[in-house]
Amino acid sequence: MKPVLFIDRDGTLIREPADEQIDSFEKLEFYPKVFQYLSKIAKELNFEIVMITNQDGLGTEIYPEDTFWPVHNFVLKTFEQEGVVFKEQFIDRTFAKDNAPTRKPNTGLLTKYFSDDYDLIKSFVIGDRLTDVELAKNLGAKGIFINDNTNLGTDEVTMSNNELQNYIALETNDWEAIYRFLKTTERVGSIERNTNETKIKIDLNLDGTGKSNIDTGIAFFDHMLDQIARHGQIDLNIKVDGDLEVDEHHTIEDTAIALGEVFSKTLGNKLGIERYGFCLPMDDCLAQVAIDFGGRNWLVWDADFNREMIGKMPTEMFYHFFKSFTDGAKCNLNIKVEGTNEHHKIEAIFKAFAKAIKMAVKQDVDKMILPSTKGVL
Repeated sequence: MKPVLFIDRDGTLIREPADEQIDSFEKLEFYPKVFQYLSKIAKELNFEIVMITNQDGLGTEIYPEDTFWPVHNFVLKTFEQEGVVFKEQFIDRTFAKDNAPTRKPNTGLLTKYFSDDYDLIKSFVIGDRLTDVELAKNLGAKGIFINDNTNLGTDEVTMSNNELQNYIALETNDWEAIYRFLKTTERVGSIERNTNETKIKIDLNLDGTGKSNIDTGIAFFDHMLDQIARHGQIDLNIKVDGDLEVDEHHTIEDTAIALGEVFSKTLGNKLGIERYGFCLPMDDCLAQVAIDFGGRNWLVWDADFNREMIGKMPTEMFYHFFKSFTDGAKCNLNIKVEGTNEHHKIEAIFKAFAKAIKMAVKQDVDKMILPSTKGVL
């Protein structure tokens, strides 16, 4: 699913003149810093870029097409030369009094985006009018409000200013601020996985603070998963209803698969991540966990346990947990532990696993490049 930037034209990409009609080159002035930072967004981030603009009366005698297209095409060409290509352009020609379904803040021109191909929850509408914010609300996206205190379009919104504030993710008039905001937007994801044996829901925030709410029905497993959140500094909510009346196998294995899949989904294009990541002592034990979110699954497991159960968790399921995680996350995982206390050994593994994840998913927002010579992970 692809996130989208729906970008207004006048007042956002180019300055809006007093008569609100850019029908000559004399009126054309590009918005400050838009080339520098929109080109960085296009190059570094994973958004599809779309233009959506109301052009009142375009094609009528008050706004002839031959005064619109030369300037508009010049704008498009200039952005293209700076590495910004608009995948689609949507231009509504109606007047506000027409209340057309195609006119912002209505979504009549954008129905194709209400599909499984697009991630509207992670999409943004960028514009200088409150109608752009209401469009974001109508799309199920969020708004980036370029506020130059023009108060344009306020007579076209159907919500109060207070209500619209709930849909503004960022208010600014600086394209550098927009770029930095989009780069550092929280990396969150969720997954639901239902089978005949288990029903699983997981919410993940890679940029969290270590908060967790975990309920798998297996207390020791919950304790181990809590280590991932606390020591990995990620927020993790896991709810599992499994067929524990049969045994623990499906609950543990399916949780690991779903957890791996939500990591893979939330990492997205992996730009700027460290990719690799830990060695951790715990009393008599030394656990070594190395991870690589490189797009291929593999597990090396060098850990033996002499007890059949720790708490109510079979020790044979530790291997299955990490193997299933690598399958879901498409990562390499190399685990080794030495020690005598069985509880300490597996807890040390989970803590080292959490620290390895923390290192690997860390994102350097000033170096949004892919850590691979292949160009893909």
